[in-house]
Amino acid sequence: MSFLDFLDEYGLSFAHGTFVTCVQFVLAVAVAVVMALLAGLGKISRNWGIRTASVIYIELFRGTSLLVQLYWIFYVLPLFGGTLEKFTAGFLSVGLNCGAYGAELVRGAIQSVSRGQWEAATAINMSAAKRMRRIILPQALALMLPPWGNLLIELLKGTALVSLIAVTDLMFVARQINASTYLSAQAFGTALILYYVLARFVVTPVVARIENLVARRLGRA
Repeated sequence: MSFLDFLDEYGLSFAHGTFVTCVQFVLAVAVAVVMALLAGLGKISRNWGIRTASVIYIELFRGTSLLVQLYWIFYVLPLFGGTLEKFTAGFLSVGLNCGAYGAELVRGAIQSVSRGQWEAATAINMSAAKRMRRIILPQALALMLPPWGNLLIELLKGTALVSLIAVTDLMFVARQINASTYLSAQAFGTALILYYVLARFVVTPVVARIENLVARRLGRA
């Protein structure tokens, strides 16, 4: 079977799988951004309890395998009464894992903002929350966006693991087609191309666009 004939027969299946992967990616990004912001701020908090909880989350999810985390959330949590539907377990596990890495980017970017900016905000009598929201975070955002671009590509690739709990994403479709046709080169070759297209022509340009918008907002463009 030629590659064009293969796409003609299985193109709709790959389209559905790609759509599911995109939804998983978007939801996982939302979870990762929220958790990264909370844990990143929490790690530099003066409150011992908040700081400890943030460190535990970061170390746990950075120090263990995403695959193990996925299995724990889907298979083990139900033993403690925390049953999650497979689709939810998929993007939640990927988002929590990525958020732990993102938290260190948030923390590092915040602590990289010039000390003078902190002192100037304090000098004009800004509250800690307002200082962080109006002065520190916007500048930290410009610093953290480039590494976040790489992290989001890793997150996209990490979504492939959700196929192991039967989420019908792009990798699940490729595996199913390979199992029924034994056309491994076509099945996984198509998946490889689609993942590359999503990373190179969707995720990368979107992050670059956000970087430009933030730079213009801060007057750096």
